[in-house]
Amino acid sequence: MSSRRLENTLYSPYGAYELKSKYQRNFSLGSLTNLVIVLLILGTAWVMKAMSADEILEAPAVVIKTVADLGPPPSIAKKPPQVQVEKPNVAMPKVGIPKPVADDEVLDEDVVIASREDLAEIVAPDITAGAGGGDIVVDIADDDFIPAPDAFVAVEIYPEMIYEHKSDYPRLAKQAGLEGVVWVKALVDESGKVMKAIVGKSSGVTSLDEAAVQAAFKCTYKPGIQNGRPIKVWVTYKVEYNLTKG
Repeated sequence: MSSRRLENTLYSPYGAYELKSKYQRNFSLGSLTNLVIVLLILGTAWVMKAMSADEILEAPAVVIKTVADLGPPPSIAKKPPQVQVEKPNVAMPKVGIPKPVADDEVLDEDVVIASREDLAEIVAPDITAGAGGGDIVVDIADDDFIPAPDAFVAVEIYPEMIYEHKSDYPRLAKQAGLEGVVWVKALVDESGKVMKAIVGKSSGVTSLDEAAVQAAFKCTYKPGIQNGRPIKVWVTYKVEYNLTKG
């Protein structure tokens, strides 16, 4: 009997064998439980943050990269009171209102406007010193100045035609049934007479153009005014040749 007890004692399980057989399962189950709890906590925090982000609107941040972006500091000096000055009673220049015209009445179709580069290449003549080192004297009488047909002339009141001489219809053009519109440019002097007359835009018929230019010298104008003085100014008007009107 004693020998059997000794044998059972020598070969009995040692160190809680039942617990060791379940150790791996219990450890895996505990780790999985902890992981699920952590994921639930993180997911709840992410959902709450996403819901609060839709309700709160953050103002855009102002980024200042240089000192110049700060702007000038506020002035501490007192500004003197502003004195009210009455505007001078000066008559405004009379400016005509542009009116739309037909395509066949447009003048200067080939006008080219100079660019900045073109203007920069234009070099004015050097007149800072006269020949032999003498002074420069500009001796041009105002009456002798004749502006070019396309030159800009400052004028407050443009010439007004007070008598228009009707151009005769050229006989050969009338017999041939030719019609057209001639735009005439006339230079009106200080007395209101026509000094020069040229064709601004041709009708395509030489006889019509010549008749319109000849009639221009017989027209009379009120002269153009600038600074209260009459000046020479170019004016443009049309002469229409129509067989139905005669």
